[in-house]
Amino acid sequence: MRRYDEEIDVRRGLVAGQEAPAQFLWRGRLWVVRDIIAHWVETGAWWDQPGVGALFGAADEGEPEAGGARTRCADLLDERELWRVEAIRARADTGVFDVSFGWALGQWRLVCCVD
Repeated sequence: MRRYDEEIDVRRGLVAGQEAPAQFLWRGRLWVVRDIIAHWVETGAWWDQPGVGALFGAADEGEPEAGGARTRCADLLDERELWRVEAIRARADTGVFDVSFGWALGQWRLVCCVD
């Protein structure tokens, strides 16, 4: 498996009866999704963020960040949706890719490619 963290352009559509990434442009090449292998949602590492202890009644170290509790709670809700897809390029090359959509930035990324 090769890991990436590259922004990609994605066109959503119906794939195997569900709305998902249907095509993506990566490094100037168009990949067409043939199948959805898996779909899941990941949250950010909320337990590692400053101020989390205060949300659960524990003592908080230091001064609160700018924005206070609202900023911290917004950080806790940082999620990304991931799809593992089988895609084809130019009727010859096929591959399995993990693509993600980050809700915080509204951005699509190529996460990895399975060899």
